[in-house]
Amino acid sequence: GPGSGGVVAGTFAIVENNGSKVVDDMILRCDAAMKVAFGENPRDFGRHGKQPNTRASVAFLLRKCLSDAQDYKARREEATKEGKPFRRDLGLEQMARVLDGELPLKAHAHRADDITTSIRIAREFGVRMTLDHCTEGHLIADFLAKAGYPAIVGPSFGSKSKYELKNKSFETVPALVKAGMLVSITTDHNVHPQESLILFAAMARKAGLSEADALRCITCNAAEILGIGDHKGSILPELDADLVIWNGHPLELQTTATHVFVRGMRVL
Repeated sequence: GPGSGGVVAGTFAIVENNGSKVVDDMILRCDAAMKVAFGENPRDFGRHGKQPNTRASVAFLLRKCLSDAQDYKARREEATKEGKPFRRDLGLEQMARVLDGELPLKAHAHRADDITTSIRIAREFGVRMTLDHCTEGHLIADFLAKAGYPAIVGPSFGSKSKYELKNKSFETVPALVKAGMLVSITTDHNVHPQESLILFAAMARKAGLSEADALRCITCNAAEILGIGDHKGSILPELDADLVIWNGHPLELQTTATHVFVRGMRVL
């Protein structure tokens, strides 16, 4: 998916590493979510003399985009009823799908105040959302659990290169799971390579997460948050036969995957 340099960055795709060399053959869903961003990344766009240059202006621009999409939907419906031609706007078409519940927002947010701002806006417009990074989520875990939005936490490794990362911790995932949230773990590839996912889960385990929950956070929870839990993420009848065979415990760092199957076909 797109990065976090803009308030509204574009749509995400879901792909599976099925061994194909053609991206089109790897796509499970070509538009799975709409990326939006809070905090320092979009705000720093203001260095170029343009909005946004404050956290308040980030929130304003997202509200404006969603409000514009509401107006667009109303004009489109009116034109359809009256049989009049209507000039389509591809960007607002996608935001209209967010308002209709077809696409969730993927909200890039690190600080607790940015996380709560994203929740406030999602509630105002009645849209679905995932909390991506959720770095200070452990500071407001009970509030987030009551809010009911799932979290995709990480990367918990690496330097605290920005002020908004000062409370980055491997304790975030255990705290959110303990509070009752649906949580998955991300490496934020290519910030950290996707091969580090097992390491991230192991460090969350060390910070207090149960072994079972650590595995859920990188399998079935992730699939459910992405909206593909009806055919991915678990070993159950009628689900895709996506399996990994290890030569030891999956959370042990010296363990190696010896066999990988995607939809029953061996790819490793």
